[in-house]
Amino acid sequence: MSYCREEGKDRIIFVTKEDHETPSSAELVADDPNDPYEDQGLILPNGDINWNCPCLGGMASGPCGEQFKSAFSCFHYSTEEIKGSDCVDQFRAMQECMQKYPDLYPQEDDEEKENQSKDLETTPAEAVVAKEEKGSS
Repeated sequence: MSYCREEGKDRIIFVTKEDHETPSSAELVADDPNDPYEDQGLILPNGDINWNCPCLGGMASGPCGEQFKSAFSCFHYSTEEIKGSDCVDQFRAMQECMQKYPDLYPQEDDEEKENQSKDLETTPAEAVVAKEEKGSS
């Protein structure tokens, strides 16, 4: 015979082997494509952009969220032969906004400079080791 007990926030359910042998009577409910809490991916079934998609990394809700939405929407709905070529102004506005928040939106050049400076810090030691290895052969 199965039973349940609660310990704090947890509910512990004990079942018997017989409980597992009987088929479940649970009915599955079809997914509602309009459920805003359901994971839908980037593009919703109706073709709209899902601004809550985790794949956007919060870009739609940050300090430059409106500029991001404008640029991304323009690109998504662009019908130009070179997709997005009509969105240069929106992307420029987004980039200008992002430059105002370098801590939130680091530039690739900044990341490359940091990596290069880290490489330069380790390079002299590596050069000494390389010279020593060549000298001992």
